[in-house]
Amino acid sequence: MDFETIKFELREDGIGILTLNRPDKLNAMSFQMFEDLHSILDDLMINLDCRILILKAAGRAFCAGLDLKEANLLNMKKKPEVYKKFYYLDIPETLKNRMYFQWRLSQVIIKMRKISQPIITIIHGAATGGGFALTLASDIRIAGEKAGFNNAFIKLGLSGSDVGTSYFLPRLIGMSRAAELLYTGRFIDAEESEKIGLVFKVVNGDENKLLELAMDIAKDLLTKSPLGLRMTKEAINLSLDSPSLETIIQLENRAQVLCGSSRDIREGVSAFFEKRKPKYPLL
Repeated sequence: MDFETIKFELREDGIGILTLNRPDKLNAMSFQMFEDLHSILDDLMINLDCRILILKAAGRAFCAGLDLKEANLLNMKKKPEVYKKFYYLDIPETLKNRMYFQWRLSQVIIKMRKISQPIITIIHGAATGGGFALTLASDIRIAGEKAGFNNAFIKLGLSGSDVGTSYFLPRLIGMSRAAELLYTGRFIDAEESEKIGLVFKVVNGDENKLLELAMDIAKDLLTKSPLGLRMTKEAINLSLDSPSLETIIQLENRAQVLCGSSRDIREGVSAFFEKRKPKYPLL
């Protein structure tokens, strides 16, 4: 698949590498990037050959958030001809095109959680606004020593709650810390992000060191049952809103029965007793 603002590589071992690729714009999220992300995430919904996804970015920043120059077009009655391909821009009423635009943007975050592949995200440089939201929607976050995060929306006259930030952040770091970051938009560096549990680990070194650790984690996940990982991500998603222990236990019971009835369990048990790494089929 060819894209204008992202790159995607699917390795033979089942690891997919998705790269935000607007380095000259600090990977700011353009209208085209939204559409490119929708396309690749829609494909990953049904692409069983991809088992693990690594998300990273080209250039010196992870993502500077929304491309404000493009977003300002939502206020214009006459838009450049090229933007007519984005249906939400061609709606004459400003409120309506803003609603469609906001919906389209937020669906990227929802799809990140709906795809079955665990997402390992590498953050180097700044991850602000929408970039911050992308990291929060990931499963495992690895930061470089120069990484930084902030909830930029609140500093632009908008709400500090946008595209899932007020949902994920309190669940990741607790209500009090999350409230302070969402209200103030304060920038936090890599050291603090690791201390409060926002990222799994901070890595000293260049981007290759970050990718190396991400690949190590991804390769370890490849030794796990594909069905088991899918069911685990589903359980994690649903447990965030589970009304009771009994509800999530029922979900876990279902997952174990389904996994225990699959061919993956036979390979997993055989590998355990034979003291070798399991070789699970891609499908």
